[in-house]
Amino acid sequence: MDNPRVLVVDDEPNIRDLVEVALRFHGFAVVTAATGAEALRRVHDDRPGLIVLDIMLPDLDGFEVCRRLRGDGDETPIIFLTARDTPSDTVTGLTLGGDDYVTKPFAVDALIARVRAVLRRARPRGSADEVLRVGDLEVDISHWTVRRAGAEIELSPTEFRLLTFFMRNPGRVLTRAQLLENVWGWDHSAGSPVVETYISYLRRKLGPDLIHTQRGVGYALRPPA
Repeated sequence: MDNPRVLVVDDEPNIRDLVEVALRFHGFAVVTAATGAEALRRVHDDRPGLIVLDIMLPDLDGFEVCRRLRGDGDETPIIFLTARDTPSDTVTGLTLGGDDYVTKPFAVDALIARVRAVLRRARPRGSADEVLRVGDLEVDISHWTVRRAGAEIELSPTEFRLLTFFMRNPGRVLTRAQLLENVWGWDHSAGSPVVETYISYLRRKLGPDLIHTQRGVGYALRPPA
């Protein structure tokens, strides 16, 4: 569907109602929850296509909700919506498997744009049967699988998107700004170490010999000589 169902989770009724009305105005179906426990039930019962998730909830905080969903294998895109805007909170949310991070107060139009951007990125572009190969590394777009030398490697959705972007640009040095914009949809996060964090995750899972650092410029995916 062009506009899948969105779950809005916030314990402040005025914020919850504002986001719900804005999303409905733009054609989205919306369900809501006021607590972390209710959010988990809603995800199970309503199968939303995206979650707008407050962090400061009265029972389970948003980070814990995200942690439990990802631990259960649920890859529903998540946008954290919160007044907590420190770099460490941002990195925590994204490291747990969040897809974006919007701070309060926020512009409603900007939030809607983020929702649409995250939904566009929810699956990599390409034909359903597209397979990308660089050296002995293979990414199967339709099945969301990654193999190196025939061995399957499990990646999170964000790791998969980051690797796919590298695979579409083999040998090219990609700047930090390019990675933020194309993988996370950000153009305003110069101080966030999220790129470096996820590069380290990929190196740990794929091996240290594929993603190379060009000091002061960016990163490039190149197979070993």
